[in-house]
Amino acid sequence: MSESPLKKYDEAVFADNGYDDIAIRYNVKIEGPALKPEDDPEVAEILPQEEGVKRDLALTVLYGDKEECDAQVQAALDAGEDPIDLINNALMKGMDGVSALYTKGEFFLPDLMLAGDAMMSGVALCEEKLGHKSDTKAPVMTFAVEGDPHDIGKNLIVMFLNANGYDAVDLGRDVPTAEVVKQAQENEPVLMTATALMTTTMTEFAKIAAALQEAGIDTPIGCGGGAVRRDFVEESPQTFYGVEAYHVPKLADAIVDDGKTWEDIRNEYSDIVGEYVAAYS
Repeated sequence: MSESPLKKYDEAVFADNGYDDIAIRYNVKIEGPALKPEDDPEVAEILPQEEGVKRDLALTVLYGDKEECDAQVQAALDAGEDPIDLINNALMKGMDGVSALYTKGEFFLPDLMLAGDAMMSGVALCEEKLGHKSDTKAPVMTFAVEGDPHDIGKNLIVMFLNANGYDAVDLGRDVPTAEVVKQAQENEPVLMTATALMTTTMTEFAKIAAALQEAGIDTPIGCGGGAVRRDFVEESPQTFYGVEAYHVPKLADAIVDDGKTWEDIRNEYSDIVGEYVAAYS
C-alpha cells in the first residue's frame, strides 16, 4: 500500500520543527499579552490606588464576578470595614471603571450587566450590615411606557443610576400613564426617564407629559428608545431626547447640582454629558 500524500507532506514540513509554530499568528509575539481592564489609563485613575481590600473589591466588580464580590464584601464586613466606605470607595469605584470602558466601546452590554449584578449584590450586603439603605443623591424615576414590553434600555439606566449614587425608582415595563403620575407624586423624582422601543408605543410620551402637567408636575422627562427621534420628542413640552443610558446620571447631576431645566437640557445636552452627540449638533 502506498504512503499517504498527506503523511509525506506532514513529514516534509514539520520534521524539523514539530508543531510548535502551527496556528500561531505572525504578530502574537510582537503584540504581547492583552491589556487588562485595570491597566486602561482612565480606569487606573478611577480605581483605588493602594493594594488592599478596597482595590481587590473594585476589581471583582470590574470583572463582573458576583460570587467573589459577595465573598470579599462579607469578609471585609466581618473584619470591621465600614459598609459605607466599601460602597463608595470600592464597589462604586469598580462600577465607575466599567462605565468608563463601556463609554469608550471597550466593554459591552454583558460586561455591564455582570458588573452591575456584582456591585448591587455587594451593596445589598453592606446595607444589610447597616440595617438601612445607603444615602443617595436623589430619586430618579424610570420606566418603559404603556404597551411596551422592552426593558433592556431601562435596566441599563437603573444600573448607571445606582452606580452613581442615585435612588433609581424602577417602575418596570408597560407602565400605564396614570401609574406614572401616581408614582411621581409619591416619589418626587428630580428626573424621569421613559423608554419606548416601538413606533406604536412612543406616542405615549406626549400623553405622559400632558398628564403630568395636568397634575402640576413639571419634572423633566428624558425620552428615548430604538425608534425615537429628537424632533418627535420635542413636540411635547417638559421632555427632552435621551441618547445613551450612561448619560442619565450626568443629566441628573445637572438638575440636582446646577438647577438645569428641561429647556436647558435641550439646549445644552452635549455640554452636560461632556461629549459630542450627533442628535444635538
